[in-house]
Amino acid sequence: MILQQLMVGSMAVCCYIVACEETKIGAVVDPGGNEEQILEEVEKLGVKVKYIIATHGHPDHVCGNRRIQEATGAKIIMHEKDAEFFESDDARKYFSMLGLEPSPPTDIKVAEGDVIEIGNVTLKVIHTPGHTPGGMCLLNGSDVITGDTLFAGGIGRTDFPGGSHQQLLDSIRNKLLVLPEDTNVWPGHGYGGLKSTIGVEKRSNPFL
Repeated sequence: MILQQLMVGSMAVCCYIVACEETKIGAVVDPGGNEEQILEEVEKLGVKVKYIIATHGHPDHVCGNRRIQEATGAKIIMHEKDAEFFESDDARKYFSMLGLEPSPPTDIKVAEGDVIEIGNVTLKVIHTPGHTPGGMCLLNGSDVITGDTLFAGGIGRTDFPGGSHQQLLDSIRNKLLVLPEDTNVWPGHGYGGLKSTIGVEKRSNPFL
């Protein structure tokens, strides 16, 4: 599997290019800005982007969806609960207040346990609400992309609309910390580092 991490946008989002090494079919996860940089990296890797995947619907993680979709024709994937939440009029007003581009409508809505197939690569959807109602993580073998659910040494904020601190902690403890300790954690922001492991977070994350 190709897994390329890029730091993008004004809020330093960790965007990921995930692709199948054999077929070169790929996905862009959380394109939160610097769209031309993302597209250049896609071209450099020789990847054909089939999907744009949002770990959650916050503006800093989806503001590049429109440009990436226009350039590649990729379908947008989001958890069904965030697709509903962030396509409301209230959410669009929220985007406008921040001066960020909302995502075009979701093409494919997913739920807990669904599998996203990218060539010969599969990403299993783990629903981890708390940061947002439809926050999700993406698991492939020993790698999990955690969005704003779990950071290296931190956890996502819960003071935004739809957030719940207790729900977030439950999601992390019951869905993520049960993974093998050597599972690589690829976070949505690099506040405490650009990569960690489940074992490290289980033993040393001060918020857990």
